[in-house]
Amino acid sequence: MRTITAEHDAVAAGSAAAAAIADKKGLDIRLLDMSELLVVTDLFVIATGTSNRHVKTLTEAVEDALREDLGRKPLRREGEHHARWVLLDYGDIVVHVFDPENRDYYDLERLWADAPRLTAPQPGPGAGVAADA
Repeated sequence: MRTITAEHDAVAAGSAAAAAIADKKGLDIRLLDMSELLVVTDLFVIATGTSNRHVKTLTEAVEDALREDLGRKPLRREGEHHARWVLLDYGDIVVHVFDPENRDYYDLERLWADAPRLTAPQPGPGAGVAADA
């Protein structure tokens, strides 16, 4: 079992982002603890939308949830115009929302295979977040 070393605030924000994505039926949600691998962020949240419109909806849901629940706004946004890969940079967490083609192509989970995983909520009732074994 890998130890999760990301800061508590980053895990809480990442969990809130993942829950917002799950609430809007985002797919294949993953949380990667990047704190031991990168100095610029603690956590990646990675998810897939079924279409460009769905990708936009998911990123809007994340922004709304983090602003309303935690008072946080992204420092930077990338990719909103085409909505094939949208990145929301909050400093300690980075949210990546892909369309299916770009998720497969860039395969961030493979690229960052050494990053410990946290269990992310998936669409459906009773979802929660915990450390993966």
